[in-house]
Amino acid sequence: IMVPDLLLGLSFSYAAALKPTCLSAQFRSPGDYIIGGLFPFGKNTENLAARSEPTLVVCDRLFVDGLIWALGMKFAIDQINNSTSLLPGVKLGYDMHDTCFEPVVALQASLLFLTQNGTTGIGVLCNYTDYQARVTAVIGPHKSDLCLVTAKLFSFFLIPQVSYRASSEKLSNTELYPSFYRTVPSDKNLVEAVVMLLNKFGWNWIATIGSDDEYGRGAQGLFLSIAGNHSICIAFEGLIPTDLADPKAKNQLEDTIKLINKTKVNIIVLFAFSQPAQALLEHSIRMGLTKKVWIGTEAWILSDIAASIPNIQSIGTVLGFIMKAGTVPGFQKYVTNLFTSVQQDKFCQETREFNRLMNSDMLDTHCKQCDHISLHDVSSMLSRSQIQPVYVAVYSVAYALHRALGCTHQACPKASIRSWQLLHFMNTLPFKVNGQSFRFDQSHSTNTGYKLIFWSWRNSTLTYVPVGNYEESLYINKSQIQFHTADQKEPTSECFRHCKPGQFRRIKGFHLCCYDCTDCPENTFWSTKDSSTCTPCLEHQWSPVRSTQCYDRSERYLFWNEPLTIALLMLMSITISLTCLTAVLFLKNLETPLVQASGGKLNLFALFTLMLLCLSCCLYVGKPSNNLCMIQQIVYALCLNGCFSTFFIKSLEITLVTEFPRCAPTFLYWVTQRRAWLLVALCFLTECLFCFCYLHLGPDYLVSDYKSLPTEVLLVCNTESWLAFALMHGYNGCLAFVCFLCTFMVQTSGNKYNIARGITFAILIYFIIWIFFIAIFATLKTVLRSVTQIGTILTTSLGILGTYYIPKCYIILLKPDLNTVDYFQNSIKEEAEEDS
Repeated sequence: IMVPDLLLGLSFSYAAALKPTCLSAQFRSPGDYIIGGLFPFGKNTENLAARSEPTLVVCDRLFVDGLIWALGMKFAIDQINNSTSLLPGVKLGYDMHDTCFEPVVALQASLLFLTQNGTTGIGVLCNYTDYQARVTAVIGPHKSDLCLVTAKLFSFFLIPQVSYRASSEKLSNTELYPSFYRTVPSDKNLVEAVVMLLNKFGWNWIATIGSDDEYGRGAQGLFLSIAGNHSICIAFEGLIPTDLADPKAKNQLEDTIKLINKTKVNIIVLFAFSQPAQALLEHSIRMGLTKKVWIGTEAWILSDIAASIPNIQSIGTVLGFIMKAGTVPGFQKYVTNLFTSVQQDKFCQETREFNRLMNSDMLDTHCKQCDHISLHDVSSMLSRSQIQPVYVAVYSVAYALHRALGCTHQACPKASIRSWQLLHFMNTLPFKVNGQSFRFDQSHSTNTGYKLIFWSWRNSTLTYVPVGNYEESLYINKSQIQFHTADQKEPTSECFRHCKPGQFRRIKGFHLCCYDCTDCPENTFWSTKDSSTCTPCLEHQWSPVRSTQCYDRSERYLFWNEPLTIALLMLMSITISLTCLTAVLFLKNLETPLVQASGGKLNLFALFTLMLLCLSCCLYVGKPSNNLCMIQQIVYALCLNGCFSTFFIKSLEITLVTEFPRCAPTFLYWVTQRRAWLLVALCFLTECLFCFCYLHLGPDYLVSDYKSLPTEVLLVCNTESWLAFALMHGYNGCLAFVCFLCTFMVQTSGNKYNIARGITFAILIYFIIWIFFIAIFATLKTVLRSVTQIGTILTTSLGILGTYYIPKCYIILLKPDLNTVDYFQNSIKEEAEEDS
């Protein structure tokens, strides 16, 4: 059977059918020490904004929970008064008033509590140390926004105030509210539990809604701050009105549902009391909001108002946290007996006589509706309503009073105790209630933990199934939760997927905690310390895409065992072999006209330098060093200079004979025979001078290049001074250019050998090769830079061999009949004669 509504709209016809009782007279009783009580017996139906005079606010609807909480306070005080060990010989009185859920009403009763004992006025004093208020302590009220108003009043007088439901974190401020206590945990504990629940299921794309009151705003604010630190993305946050009579309330609720629909979230966290929660859920059903997981709190999760909404099962899955609270033995029997007694005239007459002693006409804000309610109307709530917090609140005051008076287990001394004297004992000492130990923490709260419950529907009957608990950690029995999904498994609600190792979070949209998972690029790695960015590897390390660590780079240079190196070395061997064979052939035919016309022994020197030039290719293979980098260019320049200097001598000889025949006999002596070696030596020494400048201005040096190759460090020789490089190699270029100018216009008759042509082509090939070499060498920064230098050396050597020496070898070996004095030695002279 569905449990009835907590708010009972008692019509006049229903009220007339009942015999009035004196239940409303049971909420005050005289005693040695009076404890005030603030409970929501009724709910205000007036429009407070329309009040024009400060008249009494009338509440005409009964709130059954408030009635049961008040009965819990009465039960606890009656128990203490009958106890032989707690406050023996001392009678506690009580005076309970209605708050109507309104600060205005709660404030009116609070002012009554503060009146000086025996009077109706509050004394205005400089020192309130000896001030004796009407009440020794106050229990309640239940709402945080009511407590924030009343706590400032009671804290000024340092009157202990113990709330049984107010959970706002603001009330934890003991500087502002030094005399405020509560027997429930702070909202901070509740919010931490909700965040843990979301994390347990991996829900990080949610909507949060709060009622527009102190509880809703405070809890939602705490939730937003804590959720952001746990990678939970808030797709929507909003407040719903608490004044449902306001004409704008309906539009606000409809707008809220529409915005939730747009976000496509599957999880809604609702911090609200029962009435605003009811309005929101009703609009959700009416507007066809798809099924969601609703996470609630005790403020509405146990409410029959919400549970009795038509078609409430269609909203989806409901989970919620309620405070862990034990049962209060004997309470149900006590209430049953009380409802029986209040129907007896004799009992009611005795109660009214007691009330006259307390000047009952002063403020009649008790529970008038209670006289028209039966046990049947509250029986369903007795087994479910949280009584223990009220019960413990009363006992905390009683134990503090017991210790302040210096009571023993047998008796209490008659002494005058001021309210502020109880605070010390409430702050420091624990107390036991029904065998369970309680103690107020530094924020004057008690934290008994929470239970996680699940709304389970069977044949339209609602059952609250415990599925977990929370103290310092959260335990959930997932097997007991049947979600609204087709497979009854938990739905997903994610703004982002959980990134895999090696991926970082890239924020998208305007939600700062919404992101895509992006692979870490090369040479960066993902660190658990900062999952929002990728950490660059150190310079000597590398990493692949989507890596979680860096690896040391291997060294890269031209290895001896590489196929390309082997091919170049084979080509070098062939070139050296050709050079050596040519040298041997020239040596064996040194006295022949061909060799003599080509330069004689200078050819052997040129071939020797070409061989050394080819051997210098080995300097570019293997691990380089600073010394190797420095030697490479010097060896290349000197070897090439040795070859070009012989060409220079021969070119000068040809120029003298062809262009200056009259001067030729005088100057040929300097470019032929032994004196030609002086010119070769002079050219070589000049190149040595430029090599010295190269060493002084800045030789090539070893560079570790970490950028050119993805996984290796490239060891490459780098040019420090391009000026020194240009001077050293430019000198050889100048020699080559002079040789080219001296020989490219020389022609011979068809029956003579043109020696100049071989030099021209050799120099032309050298220039072509160097044009490509300079362009590649200046821009290339890979291992191919060494390959380029080796290729330049070998192609230059092969070009000189192929254009100058190989044709002569061809004549020596295959055309020996042309190797005559007439064909070679007279060729230049005849050409000069023909020109003259």
